[in-house]
Amino acid sequence: MNLQSLFQSQQAFFRSQQTKDIDFRKRQLLKLKGLLKANEEKLYGAIYEDFAKSKFDTYTTELSIMYSEIEYFLKNISRLSKQEKIKTNMINFPGKSRIYYEPLGCTLIIGAWNYPYQLTLLPVITAVAAGNTCIIKPSELPANTMRVMAEIINDNFPPEFLYVVQGGVEETTELLKFPYDKIFFTGSTKVGRIVYEAAARNLTPVTLELGGKSPVIVAKSADLRIAAKRIVWGKFLNAGQTCIAPDYLLVEECVRERLLDLITERIESSNYVDGSENYVKIINKRNFERVVKMIDSTKVVYGGGFNQETLYIQPTIMDNVGWSDAVMQEEIFGPLLPVIGFTDFEEVLDKILSFEKPLSAYLFSNEEKQKSSFVNKLSFGGGCINDTIMHIANDKLPFGGVGNSGIGNYHGKFGFMAFSHQKPVFEKPNKGEFDLKYPPYTDSKKKWVDKLV
Repeated sequence: MNLQSLFQSQQAFFRSQQTKDIDFRKRQLLKLKGLLKANEEKLYGAIYEDFAKSKFDTYTTELSIMYSEIEYFLKNISRLSKQEKIKTNMINFPGKSRIYYEPLGCTLIIGAWNYPYQLTLLPVITAVAAGNTCIIKPSELPANTMRVMAEIINDNFPPEFLYVVQGGVEETTELLKFPYDKIFFTGSTKVGRIVYEAAARNLTPVTLELGGKSPVIVAKSADLRIAAKRIVWGKFLNAGQTCIAPDYLLVEECVRERLLDLITERIESSNYVDGSENYVKIINKRNFERVVKMIDSTKVVYGGGFNQETLYIQPTIMDNVGWSDAVMQEEIFGPLLPVIGFTDFEEVLDKILSFEKPLSAYLFSNEEKQKSSFVNKLSFGGGCINDTIMHIANDKLPFGGVGNSGIGNYHGKFGFMAFSHQKPVFEKPNKGEFDLKYPPYTDSKKKWVDKLV
């Protein structure tokens, strides 16, 4: 399909006002949910081909999240879309003030490869709920999931409303030329800058969901067995290919050895072996080689093995890592966990502050003072205390980054706002107006204005 024509057709469809109808939005969401349900086996098969990802992992980390979001919007679209009455200030008395929530228009959704269904279609669900049209560009790296999403969407929805564009960098570059009403991008900070620059040429608002090196801190007061269990799950979920995975571990020296023993035990009991349904492969050879290069065999205390034929990298713990080591220079996005010890909690927070703001941060501690310092001192997109990753599972919490880790947020009502314009309207009656703002201007009028303001 010609991309220029596609964009223009979506503009025209939005201007027809059909997407503003609440019942229309609900019908489209119900239809999408039904299509996903009907094609679950096809979705499972495609992602297994790309990642060797099990049905359990695909359902819990991708499909269930989308089903939950659809149900949220089916229940709440009417409330979220309802005009909001606002108190009118004295200078405007008498009058009525309202905020109207209107859809932005034609949107571009660029998805990420690591959770290809969730990170592509969840923003689409949100955009549809808010009343927009969507051009959808999944990542081309998991080619099978891209094709199945295109089949499900393009065969069942009119292209002027929803359409999946397949392809790679060339197609994405062409898509970014058009003046959308909103661009939503999930991916790396490097590509996020390219998207932001393209959007700026058309003054298009953006939401950028990026990444960064997310720390996990374990203090001596933590329940070490629980910490090990939750860190191992969060780190090695999706073989570490998770934007909010703990990237590196900071542990208080006096409990360091014990924690590493518990982490090792937990990895062993989790059966993260090559071919296990509990684990996935690295997405492609380029990323496999990138991650393998970060392994410093002199610092490996667990793991370090890999298989290039199956793109498998064993869960790997590297101890006595320095801040200048190669593994600490970029987001790992793989199953390597560097470990750095500390003795002063506040000093380690200061060290984190010296880096770019991460997408997530995690603390395991049972000291209230440390919890407070962690929350108030560090800036990060979102995080957990005594857990990892699970803040993303609450649709009542916003999900997004800050600084280099992203712009804007979504999930639930926060996503609805991201894809809506909050339009203020003030209505003035024909009678009862104070005659203060009109000439002639006098000292007496100024005094009254001063009192009213």
